[in-house]
Amino acid sequence: MENTTKKYWKGVEELKNDVEFVKHANSEFPSADDGFEPTHRRDFLKYLGFGMAAVSLAACDAPVRHAVPYLNKPEDIEPGIPNYYASTFSENGDYASILVKTREGRPIKIEPNTLSSLTKGTSARVQASVLSLYDNDKLRGPKKGEADASWETIDKEVMTALAKGGNVRVVSSSVLSPSTKNIIAEFSAKYPTTKHITYDANSASGMIQANAESFGQAVIPSYDFSKAKVIVGLGADFLGTWLSPIEYARQWAETRRLSSAKTGGKKEMSRHYQFEATLTTTGASADYRTAIKPSEEGAIISSLYNKVAAILGGTQTSAKNISADNLDKCAKDLAAAKGAALVVSGSNSPAVQTLVNALNSLLGSYGNTIDMAKPVNNRQGNDAAMNAVIDEIKGGQVSTVIFLACNPVYDHPRGADLAEALKKVACSVSFSDRSDETASLCSYTAPVPHFLEAWGDAEPKRGFYSLTQPTISPIFNTRQAESSLLTWAGLNADYRAYLESYWKKNILQGKTWTEALHDGVYEPAKGTLSGGASYTGNTQAAADAIAKMPKGEGLELVIYEQIAMGVGSQANNPWLLEMPDPISKVTWENYAAVSQSEATALGLAQGDIIKLTVGKNSVQLPLLIQPGQTKGTVAVAMGWGREKSGKASNKAGANVFPMVSLVAGNFAYSASNATLEKVDSGYKIAQTQIHNTVMGRVAVVQESVLSAYQKDSKAGRYEPKVHTSEGIKRPYAVTLWNGHEKKNHSWGMVIDLNTCNGCGNCMVSCQAENNVAVVGKKEVARAREMHWIRLDRYYSSDAIVGDEGVTGIISDYAQMEIASENPEVVFQPMMCQHCSNAPCETVCPVLATTHSSEGLNQMTYNRCANNCP
Repeated sequence: MENTTKKYWKGVEELKNDVEFVKHANSEFPSADDGFEPTHRRDFLKYLGFGMAAVSLAACDAPVRHAVPYLNKPEDIEPGIPNYYASTFSENGDYASILVKTREGRPIKIEPNTLSSLTKGTSARVQASVLSLYDNDKLRGPKKGEADASWETIDKEVMTALAKGGNVRVVSSSVLSPSTKNIIAEFSAKYPTTKHITYDANSASGMIQANAESFGQAVIPSYDFSKAKVIVGLGADFLGTWLSPIEYARQWAETRRLSSAKTGGKKEMSRHYQFEATLTTTGASADYRTAIKPSEEGAIISSLYNKVAAILGGTQTSAKNISADNLDKCAKDLAAAKGAALVVSGSNSPAVQTLVNALNSLLGSYGNTIDMAKPVNNRQGNDAAMNAVIDEIKGGQVSTVIFLACNPVYDHPRGADLAEALKKVACSVSFSDRSDETASLCSYTAPVPHFLEAWGDAEPKRGFYSLTQPTISPIFNTRQAESSLLTWAGLNADYRAYLESYWKKNILQGKTWTEALHDGVYEPAKGTLSGGASYTGNTQAAADAIAKMPKGEGLELVIYEQIAMGVGSQANNPWLLEMPDPISKVTWENYAAVSQSEATALGLAQGDIIKLTVGKNSVQLPLLIQPGQTKGTVAVAMGWGREKSGKASNKAGANVFPMVSLVAGNFAYSASNATLEKVDSGYKIAQTQIHNTVMGRVAVVQESVLSAYQKDSKAGRYEPKVHTSEGIKRPYAVTLWNGHEKKNHSWGMVIDLNTCNGCGNCMVSCQAENNVAVVGKKEVARAREMHWIRLDRYYSSDAIVGDEGVTGIISDYAQMEIASENPEVVFQPMMCQHCSNAPCETVCPVLATTHSSEGLNQMTYNRCANNCP
């Protein structure tokens, strides 16, 4: 006890000269060798350039006009009481109607706007977007080349260049804003040589082309997964990244709940088949998943169409049928669900999409699960048009090019060609928030504000509108692209006033501008599916085109989109960088994923650094062994390898957009004859979970199959019996705890594991709500991530499961290898359980955590010690 007296205490001034203390402190926290200044891991964001200094000034100005502390407090703001503003998230075709939570003039959290009939939710990227507002890597003002410039100089010189004539091109990603499209049209009227070209980094151009040929409408239709009894996905990660995943995930979940009103109280649920190359959240959530190669997609849809046509008496094509796991069963279930079936494909091949259209038409899906009358605008890109404009720029045929909400030097397969060609353009302008890969090569950069600082609107689906309003004044000297285009067109109109005028004239009917702005959404077209369609496509020609497609040779590369990183537009966001991928659980980097059998055949192991080569392009990445990855393929995510995005993400991972190939005018996100060459070994990938199965433990996840549950509602439930002298008792009757008396309510959280797909939305939302620290790649690799919510992902590899439930136990290596090739997957969210006997309550030395009379685990934060686990 004598060593605890005050004379034995040490202060920081003494410790800084203690060799052992300094040694261990240096091993605890990032050092300059890691690319960062020495800092406590809780201060990691500060060293990535995410600060509040400039924001504090912006919060004092309109639209939030009051500083803190208040000399004269405004009536509408109470310190510590948040205000909410309806707004819209719209980026690279991703969309969500949202509410923005502000406190003392600063946006701090995003919530879903439940008035929207489309989204009613958010995604990890939407939740994380609030952090991007505070990114100090953004430009402070306009640039002329690399030099600072004034807006007056930019306006004068750009207008002079435009007045000289010559071809003008406006290049953008998909624009959801109707008012922005109208402004581009007015700009084009002022400069008649202007053409607006749209492209998407993850393109759906092939689907648009197929729909033009099949229905005479160059659009993407609406889908309603909630009306489908049988769902088939062919390389379409519709729960994670495909087209409108927030909307589709909600629809899909409606028929996965056994108590859903959709089933009329019956124990029924939709049946979901997935054919894909790399394991996605959609594939992990499917009832039947088949691992295929990208080169097999065409043959799969051809065979599936013929098999369904044979059952329903339709006209078959002359294509030769192939065999694949679950294909026959899938065809029978689709035919049985005619009128309530839905087939979707993520392929960018017009031929594949035409056969999908033919199959959906045969199944009577149009007017039931598919609506051509309400097309979605999330993907409007035209691959051929974008290729043509790059050729024009290379040929010196463009005098002025304007880049709007896009970064094609980075995320277009011909980015290197464009980078070289921009030298031939007299005037090039980028509307970007930073000097990214494209903006840094332009004559002028006209920086735009973050969407939380901006006005705007969106029409994600025909007849469904929403508004964007600023929740804070512009932090830096930025200006909206719409204002710049109006100025250069000689209209000199205020965009906010222009927006209101446009809505009153073209959109609003029976609702005032103030009402629409308050609600955030305006949906006069809201209603049930109504658009049937008459299919007139040439099914045989599509089948012939598929038969002539190049056969997959050698190792096939799969380029896919991750839930967190997307196409890389928010690559500098630390919340997204540190969010574990729902499947691989990897953070802070991308990787080359192969199956265990493929790695064994190539003599590779996880942690090897490999050189991936496709044609003339090569990248180096760490190797990851990924269960569920199709044998004979290697998967790499797009959106990584940024070079000019910011301190957090520069050079993280590798850019594989140059490996995207051009097939019949459309981009193909796969390639044959890829090679892997080992460069180094021993690399540690920063994963938050490395235990992939439940390791023989029981009651971690309780699951069963529908047929067993229909017979017994307790199927799959683990209820161990406890033998006592009084007989068998339930385990909860035997406890070391006295328990808590619940005189009133007893609260609890329930998560439906039938509908949880592990998307990570709740994890990033929790991080924003609680200001959870970002710790960086090195600390994550040391198992020191600080997320308050964990989304465990388990592979079922200890049992053989068939239609009738568990049919056997895996007993040898061959069966284990098969399970690894295509495992069953279950997601287990883990957060504060508010448990009735919370262990933290009994061990906390400062009584920071206590139990309420209604069963809630309460935390008094200012008592909580920082070392609490």
